Amino acid sequence: MLRVREGDQSAFDELVRRNTHKVHALVYRFLGGAGSAEDVTQEVFMRIYRTAHRYVPSAKFSTWLYRIVANLSFNVIRSRQRKQEYQFSQPGGDDGGGAEPSIQDDRADSPDRKLADEELHQQIVRAISLLPENQQIAIILHQYEHKGYEDIADVLDCSTMAVKSLLSRARQNLRSTLRRYLKG
Repeated sequence: MLRVREGDQSAFDELVRRNTHKVHALVYRFLGGAGSAEDVTQEVFMRIYRTAHRYVPSAKFSTWLYRIVANLSFNVIRSRQRKQEYQFSQPGGDDGGGAEPSIQDDRADSPDRKLADEELHQQIVRAISLLPENQQIAIILHQYEHKGYEDIADVLDCSTMAVKSLLSRARQNLRSTLRRYLKG
C-alpha cells in the first residue's frame, strides 16, 4: 500500500489481484447476497485508489481495508432501507444456464437435505442482516473471516472487551432469531 500511495500502478494492480476475492466475499456476506456485491467491490478499490495519498500505516492494511468494505457495504444497506427496496433471490440463481444434470450422485445430500440447508442458510443471512451494524461487522469478521478480537477492535475502533461484548450480544440475538431452527 505504501507503493500505491507513491503512485506505483503495478503495486495497485497487485493489491487488487491479491484482495479482490477476499473483498468480494466479505461484501457478499455484508449485503446478504450477490445483489450489488460486484459494484461495491469495485467501489472499494476505487476508494483505495482515490484516497491512497492519505493512507497512513497506523494499523494493518487489512484493518483499513475491512473498514472501507464495512462502511461502503452499510452505505448500500442504508440506501436500500431508505428506498424500501427489497430484493428477492432464488437459491441457485436464474442464469438461464439450462437444466440441472439428471444423473444423481449417491454420495450427495438428498434434495430434502439440500433444501433444508438452503433454508437454514437463508435464515442465518436474514438473522445477521437484522443485527445492529457493529454486531454484524463483528460476527462476520469473526465467524467468516476468522479475525481475532484485536483485529475486529481495530476495524470497529473499540476495545477488545467491547468486541467480546458485541459478539456475545450478536450470538444471543442470533439464537433468539433462529430459535425455531436450533435443535435442543
